[in-house]
Amino acid sequence: MNKNLFNNQLPPLADRLRPQNLEEFVGQEHLVGQGKILRQLIERDEIPSMIFWGPPGSGKTTLAKIIAQETKAEFVQFSAVESGVGEIKKFFNKTKTKSKQPPILFIDEIHRFNKAQQAIFLSPVEKGEIILIGATTENPSFEIISPLLSRCRVFVLNPLAPEHITVIIKHALTDKEKGLGEYKIKIDRRALNLLIQMSNGDARIPLNALEIALKITKPDKEKIYHLSLEIIKEALQHKTLLYDKKGDEHYQVISAFIKSLRGSDPDAALYWLARMIEAGEDPRFIARRMVIFASEDISNADPQALVVAVAAAQAVEFVGLPEAQINLAQATTYLACAPKSNASYSALLKAKEDVQQTLNLPVPLHLRNAPTQLMKKMGYGKDYLYPHNFPGANVHPAYPGGVMQEYLPKQLKGRKYYHKGATFK
Repeated sequence: MNKNLFNNQLPPLADRLRPQNLEEFVGQEHLVGQGKILRQLIERDEIPSMIFWGPPGSGKTTLAKIIAQETKAEFVQFSAVESGVGEIKKFFNKTKTKSKQPPILFIDEIHRFNKAQQAIFLSPVEKGEIILIGATTENPSFEIISPLLSRCRVFVLNPLAPEHITVIIKHALTDKEKGLGEYKIKIDRRALNLLIQMSNGDARIPLNALEIALKITKPDKEKIYHLSLEIIKEALQHKTLLYDKKGDEHYQVISAFIKSLRGSDPDAALYWLARMIEAGEDPRFIARRMVIFASEDISNADPQALVVAVAAAQAVEFVGLPEAQINLAQATTYLACAPKSNASYSALLKAKEDVQQTLNLPVPLHLRNAPTQLMKKMGYGKDYLYPHNFPGANVHPAYPGGVMQEYLPKQLKGRKYYHKGATFK
């Protein structure tokens, strides 16, 4: 047994195996593959200030360190969680006294700085005193101030694909210097597949699990460590879903849920519903969106849909989780399978366009109330046709046999907003 592996002062496996150059870097081929934009910038030593946007474990920090290594620039790292703006300002003051090439300032979780704090980077970046590399898991459009975004290139890092995770795991098992290569390890194929599956695109998850699994496994007489499916499950424990109720993933998952409902796919809608519930989303938020959907995308094609959605929202308040997830599931399948129509919503949007363009058009005199004699003398309510005085209460030219009476301002006479037939199943 290698005493170093069980030395608590030893860096974690994921940190020991961190790539040191582009050749070792796995994934993000769209950025660092041969001939791709970021690789060309690195090779030409023309690094701009930039923002790396990607999920945990996709290589943001590693890539920033590789850039510093490849360009021979001074690399200084701060975390927005652990560091204050005071520390960073002190660093700026030291940088001004140096005449060599600007250092690379890496800010992990830069979105944690508020809008005012982010402004401290504007002048140093603008003057070329630093090369800023900010890393964020949140959408920069929402979390990074516009002036800073305009001074930086945004590079999107994708979650690592299963084939990338496979390469990383195999490297960890065979690398004798930094990895686990000096151990005789046999890993069950199902256990390996589980590691890949549960990584969720984050390389650190399977590497940490591998290290824990080895520590809790006793070798056999031939000093072979057998990593079974059960051992890997124990090492992984419960995998937390990537989900931030105020972050980008929150909006992406609810978007997928609504689009699945709109596309009449109950299975996909149930999957996204389960994702939100498992991640701890507020069930009232889900219910509210379903109530909106019932009118926006189903409308009068099935008026009962709104009743079902409102009932589900009430059930969430009355019953609460976990039982209310059953009510949400029932409403989800009903809304997904219901006929669809956006006629009411589309009509509203068209009417709003006319309102915005015409603003305060006067109400036609015959539609105005006349509670006083003065108003009556001014013609308020004159020639108004009371619908119930006519057969079928039809006092609108849109209905068969209807009497001609206009309800719109004369400037909008004949406007058609609502088309009842705009329905599909």
